[in-house]
Amino acid sequence: MSLPFLKMQALGNDFVLVDQLKAQPGAPTEVTADVARRMGDRKFGVGFDQLLLLKPAKDAANHARMDIFNTDGSIAEMCGNGIRAAALYLYRYGSKPRQKTYSIETLGGIKHIELKNEREILVDMGQTQVQVATQTVTAHDKTFEYHAVDMGNPHAVIFVPDVASFDVEKFGSVIEKGPQFPSRTNVEFVEVLNPHEIRLRVWERGAGLTLACGTGACAAAVAALALEKVRNPVTVHLPGGALKITWKGAEKSAAQGLQSSVWMEGPAEEVFRGEFFI
Repeated sequence: MSLPFLKMQALGNDFVLVDQLKAQPGAPTEVTADVARRMGDRKFGVGFDQLLLLKPAKDAANHARMDIFNTDGSIAEMCGNGIRAAALYLYRYGSKPRQKTYSIETLGGIKHIELKNEREILVDMGQTQVQVATQTVTAHDKTFEYHAVDMGNPHAVIFVPDVASFDVEKFGSVIEKGPQFPSRTNVEFVEVLNPHEIRLRVWERGAGLTLACGTGACAAAVAALALEKVRNPVTVHLPGGALKITWKGAEKSAAQGLQSSVWMEGPAEEVFRGEFFI
């Protein structure tokens, strides 16, 4: 039995996208954690940071639902780079192609996406919660100060003076599973470059080191904005490229009385098509 897929990437954060919006002959109705682990292996499978499953939306007002597996078979609530890849797929191949806006359901909430063009994809990542108060976590006998940010999935943001020379794998792999994080956490190591730019490396929960992380970029920018280390808009430089993040912080909407959304802008691309034999 084979599973058709499309390989996609967004700033080097790579995905396998499986279209389950309609029944496909020969494709299983469900992709299990075991299938995700085997498919995600870069030596024996296809290789990916996340597996994106596009399914029919629960609410007919939305265009699709996106379920996400990490390479270790665990489930992710949300993926910022992946949501851009999914929107590009719907734009090109969905039942309502070539629209400028799409809404996609995730475990981290409904995300609204606008395609300025096929290279500039703008995502309303929704509201966020950031803990400005400093908390601490210990890894390899070293204590780090961090700020917790909720982007629909958990993040621990740590500011460092030089992120390029920092051992992200050594410390991120331990912090991810720290006792403060019973469901584990994504870990962002951030260097502030100037009032509108930061440099970021991410240890992703369930995936490890990645070239980019959309929710991580949002979390890092939100923490830096909340701490007044930077100003809007914030360009987040990742190993795979740059994202533009905008957040108005705790400003209230006169109409809704809600905190403002975090906005993320960046590209996504198709890489190749294939079939994975189960």
